Order: sequence, then C-alpha cells, then structure tokens
Amino acid sequence: MIVLLLWVLLSLVLAAVFSFISLRQWLLSRKKKLHTSSENCINVGIFHPYCNAGGGGERVLWCAVKALQKKYQNAKVVIYTGDIDASPNAILQKAKNVFNIDVDSDNVKFVFLKQRHWIEAKNYPYFTLLGQSIGSMVLGLEALCKFPPDIFIDTMGYAFTFPLFRYLAKSRVGGYVHYPVISSDMLLRVQQRKMSHNNKKYVARNPFLTWTKLTYYRLFSRMYKWVGCCAETVMVNSSWTEDHILQLWQVPFKTHLVYPPCEVSHLKNLKHTGKGEEFVILSVGQFRPEKDHPLQLQAMYELRTLLAQDEALWNRIKLVIVGSCRHEEDYERLKNMQDLTKHLSLENNVQFNVNVPYDDLLKLYQNANIGIHTMWNEHFGIGIVDCMAAGLIMVAHKSGGPLLDIVETSEGSQNGFLAIDAVEYAENILHIIVNNDEMNGIRNAARASVERFSEQEFEKNFLRAISTLFSNS
Repeated sequence: MIVLLLWVLLSLVLAAVFSFISLRQWLLSRKKKLHTSSENCINVGIFHPYCNAGGGGERVLWCAVKALQKKYQNAKVVIYTGDIDASPNAILQKAKNVFNIDVDSDNVKFVFLKQRHWIEAKNYPYFTLLGQSIGSMVLGLEALCKFPPDIFIDTMGYAFTFPLFRYLAKSRVGGYVHYPVISSDMLLRVQQRKMSHNNKKYVARNPFLTWTKLTYYRLFSRMYKWVGCCAETVMVNSSWTEDHILQLWQVPFKTHLVYPPCEVSHLKNLKHTGKGEEFVILSVGQFRPEKDHPLQLQAMYELRTLLAQDEALWNRIKLVIVGSCRHEEDYERLKNMQDLTKHLSLENNVQFNVNVPYDDLLKLYQNANIGIHTMWNEHFGIGIVDCMAAGLIMVAHKSGGPLLDIVETSEGSQNGFLAIDAVEYAENILHIIVNNDEMNGIRNAARASVERFSEQEFEKNFLRAISTLFSNS
C-alpha cells in the first residue's frame, strides 16, 4: 500500500514537472513569434484587471502608460483587463474624461480576460485573501497564455502573478504596490479581537476562531513574502506601504518610493466659486468598504448635535459624496449608505454623485470649502491631495499615508486636520466653518505642499524604478 502511494505521488510530481516544462516551452515559443515582425520591439504587459474603474489606481496606470510611451519608443504596451464589456476606445475615452490623460492609442493593445470573477471577493466568503490570491494566478495564467510579454508590470497589487510570468515566460517582473495584501496592523487587530470590515464579529468574539485566523494570516504572510521576492523592482506608493513591504518582503534594494500621480498643477489654479451662504464638505473616493463612508455620515450626525442651538448654520452645511462604482457590490453599498442617510435624517444635508465626469468634478472642487476622507490606514490618498491642491481644507484619518506623507498638523506648518472618530471629525469641521476667514494660511500651505505629488514627479520616479527591467531586455 505504501509503495502504491509513493508511486502515485511520484507520478503526480513527474506529471507536474512535465506540464510545467511543456507549458514554458510553448509560452517561450509564442513569445519568440511576437518578435518576428520587429526585433527591436519590447512588449510590456501591464496587469490591471479593473482598468476602466476610474479610481486612483487607474490614474497610476494611465500615467505609467503615458510615461512608457514617452520614454521607450520601441515599447509596445499591452494592458491585461477584465473589462470585457468596454471597447478599447471607450476605455481610453474614460481615461481622458475622468483623469484628463491622453495616451497614444496606436501603441496600446488590450488583452481582454474572461476569468476576472476568480479575483472577486464575493466568491470567497471565507479565506478571502487566499482565494483571491489563487484566483489572481488563474487570471494571470489566462493573461500569460494570451500574450507572454518581455516585461511584466502589475499595477493592482496581485503579487501572486509574479512567479508565473518570471518562471514560465522568463519575463522581467516589476510591481506597483498600492497597499500590502496583509499587514502587521491586520494581524494586530485580529490578535486584539477588534471588529473591522475584514474581521467579523463572530470571529472577534471566539478565541479559537481568532487563533485559527491568526495562524492563517501568518502562513499567508510567508507565501506573500515568497511571491513578492520574485519581482526585480518594487514600487510603493507611500511611506506606510513602504514600511510594511520592507517588513513583509525584506527587499530593501528593490524597493522604490513612487508617490502616485496627482494632477496638482491644474487644480492649484482653480478659483473658489461657491456661494457664500453655503458650506460644502466634499468626499472623493470609490465606494469600497475600507473607505468607511458611514463614518462620514456619523460625523455629520455629530456635527448636527454640536449645532443643535444653531439650526440656521446647520441648514447651510452640505456633504457631497463623490465616488465611482465598479460593480454590483459597490452599487449595493451605495444603496446602503443612502438608506443610512435617511435613517439618520441627513437626506437634506447629504448628496451622492456617482461616476462623475472630470469636468463636473472640477466644478465640485470649486464649489466646496472642506474635504473629508475617513479610511483607516489609507495607503496614500490621491483624493486627499487633489482636494488640498484645489484649495479645500482637508480633514483626513489620523493614520497611514495621510498621517505619514500628506497632512501636517504642526503649528507653523499646518496644511490640514487629522481625526480618528466621528466626534473628532465633527469638531474639526465645525472649527473650520467657524474660523473660515482665518483658514487662508492653511489653505495656501496645503496648495504649496502638493508639488511633490505631481504627475511630473511620478513620471520621473516611475521611470527610474523600472529602468532595471529594460536593461538587456
């Protein structure tokens, strides 16, 4: 019986090795054929399954494509996307409308992936991180089989695709990490048995389930480290992300801090056109659970409590929540927030704007006085920078990128405000409104501080970080 089991195991191992070698030879043969038309051409594959989403990650994508086209004339840019319901022209037009970014359409090819459902969180109610990571390998394998590139760059954080492209197609591999899939903060929250969007109440209350989840997270961290080390260059979008990636992957010589691109030049020239009798608080961000939009509604509820004796002032305050919805889950989340608004009796003071065109967003910036952002441990915060550049007084969460890179609260150099809970947000907002005439110094400091996050700075640092991928390619 033991001999039979060993024979079966050996057969499976040999079959796996044979399959790996056969697949690699087929992929290398396909890769070679792609160069028959032009020997000097370098095929650069960019993995971004949601390239038509319209969020901050997509701004990184399109600025990266534009930088590649400008620097490497012999590079052919290939974008792997799961947006099969959109045409290439529609995708590029949305990039123009939402981000005001024009790329050379003649030098961009889209490889449409049909297996994107493998990376959607709704398919993994349990062991979500592992399920999505394995799913990204399935999607990555589809991308690889359809078009094996010379250089592979992941711009969405799917690090488990790295070994596929490196070892099967012998591609040079790089990645832009918006945030680590797992972090020491997540482990600490589970260990302390705190509830959050990724640590359900029934897990936090059960010691055995807490231990099981901690063990799972620790094992996953080891796998995450191994796949991360398969990249030749790693770009991180903030000091917070850099600290965690260095801790997790331990690749200090490969890691580069590349702040995401923000269109600060144009925004800094905007003039406020809002009506003097109205105070508009603007929130900009995708409708995702980690953005914690309900905290913004709770802050408005607390603000109304603080203004209980001044109903006239309260009636002049409006929260405008601007965000993009990627799929059905996001629309359901939006509906839940609209219901919460009615439950808190805030419907007269809260407005939702979904999938807003760029020109309309500019008008909203001009009409607003205050910016609000409530995500805990936001990895960076492009929306925060945009608001500051547009002249809004920013109130952001006291954690992550806003705390370490963007918002300064020290006296003499203050460019915004930080808060942790709904009460602190409400108090800061009320302070800004009451002292509105004295806020010009903070507003000017905010606008002056955002130059280091410009598209020009991103382009320079991005090209420097990926230069190693083009050497001897």
